Amino acid sequence: MTDGYRAATEFLAAIDDDWRRHIDATGPCLHQPHAARDPYESLVRAIAYQQLHAKAGDAIVGRLLALFGSGSFPRPEQIVATDFDRLRSCGFSASKIATIQGIAQASLDGVVPDYATALAMDDEALIERLITLRGVGRWTVEMLLIYSLERPDILPADDFGVREGYRRLKGLEVQPTRKQMIEIGLRWSPYRTVASWYLWRVPNK
Repeated sequence: MTDGYRAATEFLAAIDDDWRRHIDATGPCLHQPHAARDPYESLVRAIAYQQLHAKAGDAIVGRLLALFGSGSFPRPEQIVATDFDRLRSCGFSASKIATIQGIAQASLDGVVPDYATALAMDDEALIERLITLRGVGRWTVEMLLIYSLERPDILPADDFGVREGYRRLKGLEVQPTRKQMIEIGLRWSPYRTVASWYLWRVPNK
């Protein structure tokens, strides 16, 4: 565990007894970002996993990599040039195919920034720029911010796992709304990324 995660964990554990018990039971934060992963690749991967269990997403990405045979992630020009049926064979829906080809084209057009440019951008500025793309919502960009750009203070308030995790943590009857989640999460700043990691791991009792 890095010093940053230790500081975050201690901060969150001090919020109240529910957080302390959950963190004690879960153990150290093992959040594993994929530092320096290109924003284009992060967006395509996030789309692949959208509304799927991790194992299904892994399988789709694995088939996508196998399609090109190099073992490395396909470049935007390769995705743009790949016909519908070949991408469909990976397990992508028609909607996801349109989205990932749109992301690839936007990368070639300079709308999707390279890693260095994205790293220098403000969180909200990057979100506003990328949600203009078909099929790319705020959640998708927040996954990029968390896993590729290693932003420490991101709370995906629309995320089912985050909202459900908080509901279980607090023994609530219903999940907080997105607006309520944003308000609640203000107390967790500047460590909302680690808070999200822990909320994803609240057990289903």
